[in-house]
Amino acid sequence: MKRYLILEDGSIYQGEGFGADCESSGEVVFTTGMTGYQEAITDQSYADQILVFTNPLIGNYGITLADYESLEPQIKGVICHQVARRPDNWRMQTTLPKFLKHLNIPGLQGIDTRELVKKLRIHGTLKGRITDSKENAASIAQELKQRNITQGVISRVSTKNSYPVPGSKRNIVVVDFGIKHSILRELAERDCNCIVLPYTATAEEILNLNPDGVLLSNGPGNPEEMLTAAKMVQEVEKHVPLFGICMGHQVFALANGASTYKMKFGHRGFNHPVREIATGNIGFTSQNHGYAVDPKSIDKENLMITHVDVNDGTVEGLRHKKYPAFSVQFHPDATPGPHDEDSLFDDFMSMIDQRKEEERHA
Repeated sequence: MKRYLILEDGSIYQGEGFGADCESSGEVVFTTGMTGYQEAITDQSYADQILVFTNPLIGNYGITLADYESLEPQIKGVICHQVARRPDNWRMQTTLPKFLKHLNIPGLQGIDTRELVKKLRIHGTLKGRITDSKENAASIAQELKQRNITQGVISRVSTKNSYPVPGSKRNIVVVDFGIKHSILRELAERDCNCIVLPYTATAEEILNLNPDGVLLSNGPGNPEEMLTAAKMVQEVEKHVPLFGICMGHQVFALANGASTYKMKFGHRGFNHPVREIATGNIGFTSQNHGYAVDPKSIDKENLMITHVDVNDGTVEGLRHKKYPAFSVQFHPDATPGPHDEDSLFDDFMSMIDQRKEEERHA
């Protein structure tokens, strides 16, 4: 069946529909990952967005429950050049079209994704609608221009109730801004005893749990909507080691006086090179963000930049100069993607152990 993508600039792309038979609007973004379509689709950082895959073929190895990053993804649509007609993999439990239909997510294939991605790179992120009719394209484009699609999105993807991820070693409180399961897997591999809290958790609620460390998760939307969370971080970082990832990185920056800005088209994919300033080492990273920390706003009395993006120089890592707290813009859990930086979880563990040792001898 014919299906269309209508953009806020009036552009219309015609292709073939798959997945759910419904209309959907979102911020149109693209990812350069060659694998990992399931992890991307289920990543809550893509909430309220329509995701364009630059790799020309997706769906070729199907879908498996083990690769979910969330059970109720809030992505608004999937666009690709071609969906595999006969996926095959020994782990496969269902196909991509059936998976999207079950989750009520529309898909569009058969368009020139190269031309669409080029437009997004030149003009920046655009809002769009996947629809089965182009009759009212002009009015749809006008409506999209006036909508703030991603406002308040973290309140919809964060857990409503706290829950445990049991372990027997370090006690970690995880603040959920839209967490990926792979972050919890990394903590579980280190046998951490985790309690996941909503994004609204206060410093008092967190500290009453007597954590050994606090992790701020990834998540979607504008970080400057998270000023209440930033105030929480201002208090928590004084008492326990803290590690921020993606949105957590941006909230950590806001808590320490920095500001953020919306990028032209963001970083999304699994091949972004990042340089660690102290060593000069370059690691390839998984990334998914549309906002970044403004380097000019960083208070050098409190924060130091630890990592930068090789391609555009954006801030990719921060460390506090007074407290045992640090953050990175990329995803060190990286599923899928390179695991060049997963040792950062070990650094967090070491930071916790060192703090406990200091307290023991105080």
